[in-house]
Amino acid sequence: MNKAAASPLYRGRFAPSPTGSLHFGSLVAALASCLEARARGGEWRVRMEDVDAPRNVPGAAESILVCLEAHGFAWDGPVRWQSTRRDAYQAVLEQLLAAGLAYPCCCSRKEIAERAGHAALDGGLLYPGTCREGLPPGRTPRAWRLRVENPAGGALEFQDRLQGPQAQQLERDVGDFVLLRADGQFAYQLAVVVDDAEQGVTDVVRGADLLDSTPRQIFLQRCLGYAEPVYAHLPVATHASGEKLSKQTRAPALVAERAAQNLVAALDFLGQSPPAELAGARVGEVWAWAREYWDFARIPRCRGRVWKAGSGGPDPVAAG
Repeated sequence: MNKAAASPLYRGRFAPSPTGSLHFGSLVAALASCLEARARGGEWRVRMEDVDAPRNVPGAAESILVCLEAHGFAWDGPVRWQSTRRDAYQAVLEQLLAAGLAYPCCCSRKEIAERAGHAALDGGLLYPGTCREGLPPGRTPRAWRLRVENPAGGALEFQDRLQGPQAQQLERDVGDFVLLRADGQFAYQLAVVVDDAEQGVTDVVRGADLLDSTPRQIFLQRCLGYAEPVYAHLPVATHASGEKLSKQTRAPALVAERAAQNLVAALDFLGQSPPAELAGARVGEVWAWAREYWDFARIPRCRGRVWKAGSGGPDPVAAG
């Protein structure tokens, strides 16, 4: 058992995107972030990351909240909806533009593809910097980008509580990334940084699929003078092929009637070794056990673990 000293300053959060129903991988992130917040005597917030309107599925946000409640989750304060916060994101974008830290870009995807030297870390093409010094004559902005520069020493470094020391060469690996897209949608990187800062989030516990995004968020936090949260990236649940369980890979939706079993499976995935008989207990009894025996140090320190519903347990996969 790992009883951390209570700190009223601790504030964690769970921030799902309403692109489908809650699945096992999301439950793992919600459970770990909530239990760690409670173990630290802190607050736990829920934020609906619905800023990317074209990807939102009607009714998914409400379904996610209902599913969380059915699994015994209780959060502090009202749910924050990113879709209501466009003015806040616009104000921060204008702040960055005024400081010369962001700039308009006229390039289409085809133009970037023709000029890019290599791929970026996120799988897209590294922006070649065409508009860095101003728009070409006669062109109008399509998107707005952050001017990225490597910090002193050549790499942005941070310590992840689970994944250990991390380093990323920002200019080489991600380049000048988008803050406001050509379709008028604010980018995830901007929205998450602004909301974490305004909500006073001190600790981010989330899946390792977002580990490579973290240096971009830290760089943006530094540009804006924001405090940097402490990060912990959990192993993600994967298929046997190594593919992350997600809405895109058709991960099955959680069944509320099996809430206790789902929670026990998530605790097992997180290395907590719940007793087998707990699967037959009530949801409240599972939570009571989890809060009593939660031990962050027992979470496996890998990027992913294979999970098969109904199997004897997860197997670790390469950290990658």
